[in-house]
Amino acid sequence: MARQQPPRPTGPAPPPAVQRLVIRYAKRGKMRFASHRDIARAVERAVRRAELPVAHSAGFSPHPKISYSGGAPTGAASESEFMEISLIASVEPAAVRQRLDAALPAGLDVIEVADLAHAPAPQLEASEWKVVLPGVAPADAAAAVQVFLASEHAEVDRLTSNGVRRLDTRAGVVTLEVDRRATADEPSGCAILRMVVRHLTPAVRPEDILVAFRQISALEPSSPAVVTRLAQGPLGTDAAAEQATGPGPSRAATAAASQPVERDAVQGQILATCLDAGDVNNMAYSAPVSAYEQLPRGAERPDEAGCAREPDGRDRPNARDRATEQRVS
Repeated sequence: MARQQPPRPTGPAPPPAVQRLVIRYAKRGKMRFASHRDIARAVERAVRRAELPVAHSAGFSPHPKISYSGGAPTGAASESEFMEISLIASVEPAAVRQRLDAALPAGLDVIEVADLAHAPAPQLEASEWKVVLPGVAPADAAAAVQVFLASEHAEVDRLTSNGVRRLDTRAGVVTLEVDRRATADEPSGCAILRMVVRHLTPAVRPEDILVAFRQISALEPSSPAVVTRLAQGPLGTDAAAEQATGPGPSRAATAAASQPVERDAVQGQILATCLDAGDVNNMAYSAPVSAYEQLPRGAERPDEAGCAREPDGRDRPNARDRATEQRVS
């Protein structure tokens, strides 16, 4: 018996996109606990409230053409999150920034909007992070950093819904240091780390590095660390030299974090997120590859205390997964 073909959608095709915008936004306050799906739903509602002429996909269930690159993990704040939106009518980037920022909930703030027709989007190769460690003395943190940087490898196990993935955290760290000046401004009894981490597959996250600290130096904060992404962008050609010299202030990362928020609508987005200002003219947009589909299935569940978890809500099977399991059984 011939398999019946599914019906095709009728009606006119959706209007084509005529403008592509890249948006840098911040995730602050309580919104750092929101998952990626929650943020995506909030952005879609805000786009409708702002009455932006967003382009949609074709088919029975059209979706707005909004994509995200290099999202910070749940629980981490960020000053440099990226999304790309396609519009069916041209709108001034400044107007999009104002309307969308007013429609988003508190904690999601639009910083800059740039038109990809007039300026290239940054290549996201590395991120600069600030990690506050409550209950850790700066001297103990500095000793742990020294041991970590002196190690050739620092492998940890990450517990995911698809099993266990072992990754080398040392391979992803470009620079790592204790921020003495920031520590002086914080309440006593905490240490602050500044680090530049490459975007690898699978991604090395600050919580993975803290797990490596616990395994190598028995360093553990008294309460969960406060993680904030300060910037992300291309990794400069001098990164290898900086890594060879050990810990110290990263010139490229410092330039990225020190850029002012308000800039020209076309080029401000690009300059504000470069980890190396010399690479501005050579940037090409490249979304990081997701590591979820490369994780092994059926691995043995390790001790949760020695693993970094991914609280992404993927451990709950959806209807399609349940239907597949029933057919296989």
